[in-house]
Amino acid sequence: MIYYRQYLPHYFFRLFLTTVLCLSLSNAVFSQPDPLLMPTIEGNWWVIAGNPDLGELTSEGQQPVDFGIWQAADSSWQVWSCIRNTKAPGKTRLLHRWQAANLTDRDWTPMGIAMQADPKLGEEPGGLQAPYVTRIDGVYHMFYGDWNRICLATSLDGVQFEREIKNGSPALFGDPKETNTRDAMVLQEDETFYLYYTAHPNQIGAVYLRTSPDLESWSESTKVAYGGQAGGDKFWQAECPFVVRHPSGYYYLFRTQSYGRVVDGVTEVPQKTSVYRSKNLSDFGVDDDQYFVGTLEVAAPEIFQYQGQWYIAALLPDLQGLRIAELRWDPLP
Repeated sequence: MIYYRQYLPHYFFRLFLTTVLCLSLSNAVFSQPDPLLMPTIEGNWWVIAGNPDLGELTSEGQQPVDFGIWQAADSSWQVWSCIRNTKAPGKTRLLHRWQAANLTDRDWTPMGIAMQADPKLGEEPGGLQAPYVTRIDGVYHMFYGDWNRICLATSLDGVQFEREIKNGSPALFGDPKETNTRDAMVLQEDETFYLYYTAHPNQIGAVYLRTSPDLESWSESTKVAYGGQAGGDKFWQAECPFVVRHPSGYYYLFRTQSYGRVVDGVTEVPQKTSVYRSKNLSDFGVDDDQYFVGTLEVAAPEIFQYQGQWYIAALLPDLQGLRIAELRWDPLP
């Protein structure tokens, strides 16, 4: 009994210190900031598409630019690209498609012109731009620009698409004051669709967002990315927005600010896409860089997963085709 009374206070004191130390260590572990991850190109690129033969609409200066890539219902891989500077009347743009049996195939098979603007539906002649495809409730939805509006076409097989005509038009929305509404991509979160796109009122480019519960009624536009280190005084400094839901719980925005310029095989201006990370789908930095992560030397990228592997598809540096590479996410120091 004497021994017990003598050492009992010391025992509880040591137990108290041990508990405090464990709680401190636990709090230190759980209060560590989330690691800042940067997407990194892994390995070599492979070319999937070149500059296509458009028949009588082929021109010497044509360029494959913004595109959409997806896997169709028959497991084939599809890519549609906006070809600009063709001999198509009006704004000179049209959509061309390629397909392949496997994602890793090189030089996918060109399948010809897939879609051209239909002025009878209110589309700007030669104005088709930037197709993006995602599968929603078993139906493939293609969002594309017609120079002034964001429009919709759908498909059951992911190969043959038909415009969704409502009130004589395929347009979901369009706002003349935003100027050249284009480059749509869509992310579904819970019961809401988030549609990101580019426009340049007064020749000043920005990334905009509209939301919808049903792909029919759309909110007013919100500016979600603009200015900062990527620049804010040119129309091309906030193009091709692409938002990725990362397993870390963050959303990553890829925002192209330069398509680059290659002359006689020499890069005079490199391609450049800025990457931002945010937990708020409506804010990736307007006139600030609080969400800025870094840059990639690519233009108009699409980021996706297939069989557990991340991939990035982008334009060739000379704007003469499309390419794919594997992608990984590295912690920044």
